[in-house]
Amino acid sequence: MRKKAAALKYDVESGKVPQVVAKGQGRIAEKIISTAREHGVAIKEDPNLVAVLSALDLYEEIPESLYKAVAEILAELYRINKKAGRDF
Repeated sequence: MRKKAAALKYDVESGKVPQVVAKGQGRIAEKIISTAREHGVAIKEDPNLVAVLSALDLYEEIPESLYKAVAEILAELYRINKKAGRDF
């Protein structure tokens, strides 16, 4: 099975809904993941969520049906970043 990845952009201050800014599988997924790591971006593996996010168009805001799942992941990533002393 080929690795899949999706990246979200979310700006707390803008109040806008998170949107998909990158997605892909295979080599593209590996590049998304390596770029995130290079920039110190925390990564969360969730195959079910990435499958749904991959079906969205680039720069499309996530649908309301995903708000809760994405909010839980964002909260977890914020905790990870805070614990690591990073302020994003």
